[in-house]
Amino acid sequence: MVPDPTRPLVEHVAEVRRGGVSAAETLEAVLARIEAIDSGATGLNAYREVFAEEARREAARIDDLVAAGGDPGPLAGALIAVKDNIATRSGRTTCGSRLLEAWRSPFEATCVERIRAAGGIVLGKTNLDEFAMGSSGEHCAWGPIRNPHDPTRVPGGSSAGSAAAVAAGLCHAALGSDTGGSIRQPAAFCGCVGLKPTHGAVSRHGLVAFGSSLDQVGPLARTVEDARAVLASIVGVDRLDSTSVEREWSELGRAGLAIDGLRVGVPEAFLDGRNAPEVDDAVRRAASELEGVGAAIVPVELPLTEVGLSTYYVVAPAEASSNLARFDGIRYGRRATPRAGESLEEICARSRAEGFGPEVKRRILIGTYVLSAGYHDAYYRRALQARRLISEEYDRAFESCDVLLGPTTPTPAFELGAKADPLSMYLCDVYTVNAAIAGICGISIPAGRTGGPRPLPLAVQLQAPAWEEARLLRAARMLEGALGAAAPATPLVG
Repeated sequence: MVPDPTRPLVEHVAEVRRGGVSAAETLEAVLARIEAIDSGATGLNAYREVFAEEARREAARIDDLVAAGGDPGPLAGALIAVKDNIATRSGRTTCGSRLLEAWRSPFEATCVERIRAAGGIVLGKTNLDEFAMGSSGEHCAWGPIRNPHDPTRVPGGSSAGSAAAVAAGLCHAALGSDTGGSIRQPAAFCGCVGLKPTHGAVSRHGLVAFGSSLDQVGPLARTVEDARAVLASIVGVDRLDSTSVEREWSELGRAGLAIDGLRVGVPEAFLDGRNAPEVDDAVRRAASELEGVGAAIVPVELPLTEVGLSTYYVVAPAEASSNLARFDGIRYGRRATPRAGESLEEICARSRAEGFGPEVKRRILIGTYVLSAGYHDAYYRRALQARRLISEEYDRAFESCDVLLGPTTPTPAFELGAKADPLSMYLCDVYTVNAAIAGICGISIPAGRTGGPRPLPLAVQLQAPAWEEARLLRAARMLEGALGAAAPATPLVG
């Protein structure tokens, strides 16, 4: 069989396991594709670093094992990209920041170890908004990442490189991190599937912390089934992460569970005229298609939808200001050249000023302010109270429905540089932050394209209660099948 770098992961793995396709030959096809459309001044800039030689050795090992009758694992030969805020022993872990441009991790993240143990091949590290702070992929120290469907537009953020690489056929799937939508939003803009698991479902050991109570590692993939396969390989308790939870995850592997009578809640607050018309149309079409295959559409209320933005942009910067305090240029990371008579405090301040980009500085300042004496109760404490109310609101909504359906983003991908004002950028997160605030799971699914000479992906989001990933994936497969040809195919590049 001729290697096809755009084949879905589960199909590729099945062929590798039965010897129908070579992992090594597929790798070479993907490496050639990366060279053709990702590098250079006009490339996508999805990858920060590609581990070509290491991947070749691993692909050869997998092919040899299959030839000898062995079983390489459930992700045999799948090419997996890793967001560059997830630690790998291979290459560098830069977080998209000059502060860490030369840093090499002495250990590997648990999720990466589990990918390798399942037979996946770690292909390289993908670019991101610096320290995962951004909604467009423009805040990376190595330049903006571009959307595979239209390189003049953003791919979304912060898992920009991971989404662009999956959509452009530069890997079979990728790992990203989602703090307020950083998996789901770029998946929506790039036309792939992005899954944010429940907080605590996947180990965060080796994920460079942004907002510790919000961060979660998850997969980006071409299909819902591909995302499920990756999630099944990385989910589970980890003694190195005290926030990970021990649960039974066997249902993730049961693809044939019944979905009759699925109750789908559509919050009225999601469709009140604030979105681009084609986004609202995509949600209504998705609801109609689900109803056509047996789901019941249930109106629900989530009046605190907009409150989530202000809550998130207090809680997340507060946690970021604490987490990023470790980057002082002394213990590790970039250090400013000392000047005569300069104090240690002054060296640290200059190291951070030179190493951090403007968006990271902005969020550190916000976080430090809301935690400061005299303002803690007025901002941070009130945000925590709002967080509890948002979580309770979701609990009430799920009493009348099994999953929630709505937009992932208010608009399709916008042009590079179109949202220079930080507030306009933050508004892009209105439909994704609350799932992170409440700690529930959510998934973005392709739902057609816009019109015009360069059609852009449209997407819808499903959300489910905490620990109901199996239910979420069943509903997502149901919707993916119902939408059928409405989902975007291969992007225009390549």
